[in-house]
Amino acid sequence: VIMGSAILLWGLRFLLVAWISAGAYFIYGLVGALWIIIFVCPYCHFYDTRLCPCGYGQISARLVARKDGDRFREKFKKHIPVIVSLWFIPFIAGIIFLVCHFSRSLLVLLIIFCINSFLILPLVSRKYGCANCPQADSCPWMGNKQNNQI
Repeated sequence: VIMGSAILLWGLRFLLVAWISAGAYFIYGLVGALWIIIFVCPYCHFYDTRLCPCGYGQISARLVARKDGDRFREKFKKHIPVIVSLWFIPFIAGIIFLVCHFSRSLLVLLIIFCINSFLILPLVSRKYGCANCPQADSCPWMGNKQNNQI
């Protein structure tokens, strides 16, 4: 979220609209995380444990009660679209900014964002968070190919 905000700031050349856009994106990132904490985490096996790879499980336990873990897949599929655009807004905006007014610094920032968002995050999630998850088979992201269709 911080890198995405930086792409918006840099790409819009630190004008007032840049600060507004970056701030709105940052708030969207925070609200998106809270959304997942409230509407998905209570259904996760890692709820209220230190095993949660992103740390949301313990935060969720302080905000909402545990829910039926058998509904994790359903809730994940329903609510994950709320935050998916967090990955694509900076990417698309960054490409547009680069086409309109190329900047080597912005290109480097966009490449770092893409490596982090589309390579490191998924790999770490699958290897660390998902690998030993008891809900992996029913997870729409990690589950088998039959279950993996979101």
